[in-house]
Amino acid sequence: MSYTALYRKFRPDIFEDVKGQDHIVTTLRNQIKADRIGHAYLFTGTRGTGKTTIAKLFAKSVNCENPVDGSPCGTCRSCQTIASGASVNVIEIDAASNNGVDNIREIIDEVSYSPVEGKYKVYIIDEVHMLSIGAFNALLKTLEEPPSYVIFILATTEVHKIPVTILSRCQRYDFKRITIETIADRLRELMEKEQVNVEEKALRYIAKTADGSMRDALSLLDQCIAFHFGEELTYDKVLDVLGAVDTEVFAQLLDFIRAHDVTGCIALLENVVMQGRELTQFVADVTWYLRNLLLVKTSDTEIEDIVDVSSDNLVRLKEEADAVEAEEIMRQIRIFSELSGQMKYATQKRILIEMTLIKLCKPAMETTNDAVVARVKDLEEKIEKGIVQTAPLAIQSTQTAQPTPQKPALPKAIPEDIDRIVKNWHAIVAQAQQPLKTHLKKARLSLGGDNRLMIVIGDGVAFDYLNNAENQKHLENMIANVIQKAVSVQIQSMEQGSRFEDNYVDLQQIINREINMDIEIEDEDDL
Repeated sequence: MSYTALYRKFRPDIFEDVKGQDHIVTTLRNQIKADRIGHAYLFTGTRGTGKTTIAKLFAKSVNCENPVDGSPCGTCRSCQTIASGASVNVIEIDAASNNGVDNIREIIDEVSYSPVEGKYKVYIIDEVHMLSIGAFNALLKTLEEPPSYVIFILATTEVHKIPVTILSRCQRYDFKRITIETIADRLRELMEKEQVNVEEKALRYIAKTADGSMRDALSLLDQCIAFHFGEELTYDKVLDVLGAVDTEVFAQLLDFIRAHDVTGCIALLENVVMQGRELTQFVADVTWYLRNLLLVKTSDTEIEDIVDVSSDNLVRLKEEADAVEAEEIMRQIRIFSELSGQMKYATQKRILIEMTLIKLCKPAMETTNDAVVARVKDLEEKIEKGIVQTAPLAIQSTQTAQPTPQKPALPKAIPEDIDRIVKNWHAIVAQAQQPLKTHLKKARLSLGGDNRLMIVIGDGVAFDYLNNAENQKHLENMIANVIQKAVSVQIQSMEQGSRFEDNYVDLQQIINREINMDIEIEDEDDL
């Protein structure tokens, strides 16, 4: 006899075996016991939550000769015929491949014939949202007033695609995602029947990976058992099969990030890659780990059920949460969430992850608000520890090579190119894109070495941005487009508390004065 997959072998035969949908099971059983059965039902919810299973159980129950507390007995002729798939009273239709008007008209023609045996003809239409508009319209009248012996059960994962006219004619039942605890309990129960030794931690990880789907959990468990057939299924073996990473790796990764250890992060990623782990899953798991860390950090009450980790891991999470600020965790979640979206279309996933890890280790590379907060926090910690914070090398070299004069000397003559730049400065700033535009508005213009244009910045963030080689080159290209000549600019940082006028020649003031004098001379000539 051929092997039967776990999710098919252990499909519930009675309502008592259905897990995680008690609100639906109770309602349907009460309807059967009270003989208050509706004519049209809509089952909606994510994949693997039991929509088709409960539809078949309901079809069995309404036709069962000896129902037991609303559940099918499983022994009568009707139950056995339906279970074998030979019943003419239970018709399953896949709307994905039978979505035309003609398919629905065939159903309408069949509805007029009463059941050969049993009380009801039950039509189970799976993925009903795939029906065409014409097919929905053809179904409408029959769905509203079917014969007394006909029941329609519509199942879908995308209820928003179903016309309102159909929805209003059905009893709607929303299937919830099944909790990790419920899935783990069911898997444990089935493994006892199968006499397979599975570690509790492995079951819980499979249940979490299934994302609320009992069918997915059974399929993943089936895959893991097959890979390690005849052996005890441990947590590490499950990680090997699913290409996942142990949570200890995430704790190590965050320690490296907090220590700004780029080498450590890259080495850890190298180890993950060499173990054959799936990188997209790795990023998703890191994001989930950070989510748990944030919940532990910000919650005032016990949240074991929400974070869903073992007691040992919860203790470790609390220790890590005490060592990091909530704002930093949210920044990391934002960056990893953005990375997760980029991973779907990336051809070089490893390089993308490495760039992200470097960005997290070096907040100075970012100009976002939360990155600036991280830089300030890092600086405060260094000051508390007594570490002397020196200026960046770029600033030191600029200030060493080009010392700021104590008393600015007026230039003998302003070069023609510089004159044109200053006169057109407002137009240059206006055409810049953000954040360059905001930074340039804070700049003052002066003359540097070799009669070059000097852009003086008093804002530290703006200086870091403009002093970047790529951004400086972009600014020079913008200026060249205006004056039609290649230019070279010098970016200068102004010490905090010092006055621009005391240390630099203000080109804008000089040139504006010359323009005003020219206007006055022209006015006198007119007189």
